[in-house]
Amino acid sequence: MTDARASDGATMRGKAALVTGGGTGIGRAAALGFAKKGASVMLAGRRRAELDAVVAEIIDRGGKAAAMRTDITVESDVVALVDGTLERFGRLDAAFNNAAASDGGLIETLTTADFDRVMTTNVRGVWLLIRQEVKAMRALRHGGTIVNTSSIAATGGNAGLSIYGASKGALDTMIRHVALEVGGDGIRINNVSPGLTRTPMTAGMPDELFEAVRNHTPLKRIAEPDDVGDVAVWLCTDEARFVTGQSIVVDGGYNIAGTR
Repeated sequence: MTDARASDGATMRGKAALVTGGGTGIGRAAALGFAKKGASVMLAGRRRAELDAVVAEIIDRGGKAAAMRTDITVESDVVALVDGTLERFGRLDAAFNNAAASDGGLIETLTTADFDRVMTTNVRGVWLLIRQEVKAMRALRHGGTIVNTSSIAATGGNAGLSIYGASKGALDTMIRHVALEVGGDGIRINNVSPGLTRTPMTAGMPDELFEAVRNHTPLKRIAEPDDVGDVAVWLCTDEARFVTGQSIVVDGGYNIAGTR
């Protein structure tokens, strides 16, 4: 006998999803994934041409999508984004806060400007998004799901990632507290924590690094955007209905301790 709940659990027909950093990489993959499951998708980011290309791709496949140019470090932009999603689609059921900044270098070579730029985007910007998304979901009174992009840098260690790793560690801590605040309203919040993934952000990294990571990873390959985006989308479906306050590692087993 087929379990109707199991067969319908991943469906998002009639729902609306918001994706920041939606023009490329993991954000693009998630936006396409939400649309494939039937959700209307609002894409946000700073580069309008890339957002419009993903919107066109979704519409060409029979889906519904729109885009807003957004700088998540600007509070008024974040408010306008969530309000714009509600105005366009009439609801907000899922949010994937994926936009992020990175800056690498040994600690003595980094500046306070580097620190402020990464923290303002990865911590303050995501906090602004979560706050506004929670307000909207509570007002709508039908619950909702929020997923943020963290990183294995939050729990592991790499020379040169003191700022980036700290920003993602803050995000892992943040969601546990928020989960306790919003669970009673039927709102879930989680993170996806990717390992090295082939995206525009990592495109300039040396081939030697990719090879070293590939060799250390039990699945013997580098993550593609879909590998992470699909997990973010899954966390927003009813199949993940009892998962909240968690940072889900998506790294092909790279972080498993032990000899190789």
